[in-house]
Amino acid sequence: MLDDVIREIRKFGEETGIIEKKVVVMFSGGKDSSLTLYILKEAGFNVSALTFFHKWSWSEILRWGMKFTKKLGVEHYLIDITEGLLKKAVGRKGPICVHCKKVMLKNAKWFALNNGFSYIAKGDNANDKIVGTLLDQCLRDIRLCEIPKIGIPIFRPLIKYKASEVEKLAEEAGIRPYRMYEHGRRRQWREGCPLQYIDEDERITEKLMDLAFKVNYEVSKIARKHKVRVSVRVPSFEIMCWNCTEEVLREVKEVIENFSRGTL
Repeated sequence: MLDDVIREIRKFGEETGIIEKKVVVMFSGGKDSSLTLYILKEAGFNVSALTFFHKWSWSEILRWGMKFTKKLGVEHYLIDITEGLLKKAVGRKGPICVHCKKVMLKNAKWFALNNGFSYIAKGDNANDKIVGTLLDQCLRDIRLCEIPKIGIPIFRPLIKYKASEVEKLAEEAGIRPYRMYEHGRRRQWREGCPLQYIDEDERITEKLMDLAFKVNYEVSKIARKHKVRVSVRVPSFEIMCWNCTEEVLREVKEVIENFSRGTL
C-alpha cells in the first residue's frame, strides 16, 4: 500500500508542478506529519521540515523528531514560539490549541515566504475536522488548497486517507514516534503538548501553562511505566485515563496531592 501511495503522490506532484518547487512540512514529530515528510521525501519532492516548539513542549518528542529527519536526510528548521504563544493565548479562554495553531500557521507562512518555499505541507488526514465545510470551498483537488487563505498554498498529501489507513502506512514505513503515553483527545494517538490539558473554561495564564506541563510530565512517567495512557486537566486535576488500573490511579492521585500541597 505504501508504494502505491508514494507513486500516487509523485504523480500528483508532477501533474501540478509541486515536485519542482520547495515544500516545507509543518513537522510536529507525530505520526501524521512524520508520514507526510517520509512520503514526500520518498516521492522525490524537494522537502524540508519545520518544527515549532515552546518552553512547555516535550523535549523527548523534539529529540525524536530531530533524529528522524537526520535519518531521512532532510533539512530541519526549529522555531521557538514561546513569546508569540504567550501574547496570543494569555488572558483568553481555551482550548489553547486553537490559539497555538494560529501562531504556528502565521509563522509558517512568513518562514516559507522568506526562505524560498512555494508550498506548506501538513499531515491532515480524512478524520480531521478540516475535512468538510472548510475544504469544500476548494476549487480543485483538496490535496492542494489555499484554504485557509494565508498567502501560500497548503499541500495535504494524506487528506484522502482515514486515520486507520495512516496508521497502517506509518507502520509499513517503520515510523514509530516517541510516546509520552498521554491520554490525548481521542483513542488514536494524539500527543505532543501538555497545554491541551488546561481546562477549557479557564482563562489561560502562564502559571496554568507551567502547571499543565509539570503535572503531566510527572504523570507521564507513571503512564510510561505501566504502558497506559494518562493525563490530568488543570486546575481541576481531573484524571483522564484509558484502561487504568487501581494502582495507576493511586500513583497519579499521589502526584496530584503533592502538587496540591506544593511539594512538587
